[in-house]
This record gives sequence, structure tokens and C-alpha cells, in this order.
Amino acid sequence: MNSTRRALLGAMALAPLAAPASAQGRYPNRPIRFLIPWPPGGSLDALHRNVFEIMSRDLGQNVVVENMPGARGTRAAVFLVQQARPDGYTLAHHHLSILRHPFLTRQQTWDPIADFTYIMQVSGFVFGTVVHRDSPYRSFAELIAEAKRRPGQLTYSTSGIATTNHIAMEDLLAREGARMEHIPTRGAQEGVTMLLGRQIDVIADAQAWRPQVENGDFRLLSVWTRTRLPSFPDAPTLHDLGYGMTVTSPYGVAGPKGLPAEVVQIFHDSFRKAMLDETSQAIIRRWEMPDEYLGPQAYLEFARERVAYEREMVRRLNLSID
Repeated sequence: MNSTRRALLGAMALAPLAAPASAQGRYPNRPIRFLIPWPPGGSLDALHRNVFEIMSRDLGQNVVVENMPGARGTRAAVFLVQQARPDGYTLAHHHLSILRHPFLTRQQTWDPIADFTYIMQVSGFVFGTVVHRDSPYRSFAELIAEAKRRPGQLTYSTSGIATTNHIAMEDLLAREGARMEHIPTRGAQEGVTMLLGRQIDVIADAQAWRPQVENGDFRLLSVWTRTRLPSFPDAPTLHDLGYGMTVTSPYGVAGPKGLPAEVVQIFHDSFRKAMLDETSQAIIRRWEMPDEYLGPQAYLEFARERVAYEREMVRRLNLSID
């Protein structure tokens, strides 16, 4: 048998093996695991679950949500850095506490830029300060006045130590020369439960409180968005109150470092398409979620700039989790 015929037969013998290998290379060809570092419930969970239902049809594979609360919202980031393979089958909700965390501890953690692949910035949180309907405080100014009169005796909840809303609340108190006791929780919904049970005085957190404000169980003293919320026009912003602050803590989607560019683009395009679907837009309108969309490169650039700010805020407020 001549060499040409041997080569031809060899190629024919290998051809059936080549097809499965090619099929294995298509993304996605199995379910995608998506980690959310907060408990179920609230605007973020509602939006993501709707988006992933649409994406599952679009991609032909399920996107499966796994909630991983605790550790100030960093458990998903730890998993990406320590365990996830850079193949696009384990991705996570990404937020500012992950950029801030390395500056809060002397322990070795991660590089907030180099150790992640930035895919898409999605939206931001609607934060606010909320009291029970039976609370004597009818305005933010009254709350602050009482915190100054009785330093350290009033309590407020946030979704964790050194989270964006914790830092913002401490900044507000410092500006006023007031002091309150911080009660960290595993997520905003836990703060709602505590306020319903009169275990705390104030929530300073994302809008898991919205249903209770709407039904009259809670009173909204301030919102932290740039402009007032159409559904709560009487609630002043921090700008209205003279603080000159907007706090939305933009969040997005990230994967482990080294994700292939084509995987990033496929997931980004499908997520963006699902975000623009009318069912997703209805959730966004219902919860009045801010538009903070950025594509992969712009999101990476935002993260680079924000890291410098987070480092400075940790230094200025002398924050540490050690």
C-alpha cells in the first residue's frame, strides 16, 4: 500500500472521532451554573431568574441559579477564584464588595482585576433607609437627631460588614457626628424580617423592604438613587438631604480568569438579549432598577477605576475585617 493510500485511509478512520470533539467545543453544550452570593428574594433574584429562563431557551442549555449567602457576599467570588474552571460553565454575580475585600484584610485573597473575567455590568441596587410604621422617626433628620442624642443606642441593619451600604451609612453618620450600632445580616431580606419583629430600629439596605413600604408596614425615610423614585415621590434622595451622594453599587456578571473571548461574547449577547425582553423590562420597571449596563471592556475599565476608590474609602474609614 502506497503512502498516499495509507494517509487517506488514516484520515477516514479518524473522521468519526473528529465530530464528537468538535461538538464538545461548542458553548454551551451542558448546563451553566450561576452563583448569586445573596439569599433568594428581592429585585436582583427576580431579574436574574427571569433572565436565565429566557437564556436557557436561547442557548439551548439551562442556566441554573445557586444562592451562596454569607461572608459579606464574597462566597461566589471565592468559588470562582479557587474552584471554577475557565470554561464558562461556572459564572457569578459580581459586585463592589468583591473589589473592596482585598483591602479589608491582611490575609491573602485575590486580585480584584486579574483574578476575574468581566463579562457585563447589569444594573445597580436601590438602597434606602426604612423604619417600622410604629417608629417615632418620620424623617431622616429626626432619625439622625436621635442618633446624636443617644449615640450607639439605635440599631441599623445592612447586608454585611464593609458592604457598600454599610460604608455609605457610616459615612453619613460620620458627617453628622452621630453613631448607631451596625447589625450585619446575610442579606437584605433578613433585615426586613428583623424590622418586622422590632429587633432593629432601621434598615439601611437594598429594596427587599419595598413590599412592606407599599403596604404601609414600613416607612421610607430616604432613597440613595440620584433622583426620587416615581413610586415613592415623597421619599427624599441623599442629594435632597444635602449629602451630595448617589449610592447604587453597580453589579454585573463575572467568571474566573482566563475565560475565552468567544465564551464571554456568547454569554454577554444572550444575557443582554434577555435583559431587553419585555418580561425582564417589566421587572426592572416594577423595582425601578437603575440602568448601569456596560459591555465586557467597559465593565473591566469601570472595575479598574473603582478599585482605586475602594482602596481609599477603606483607608479613610479605617475599615478592617481581621
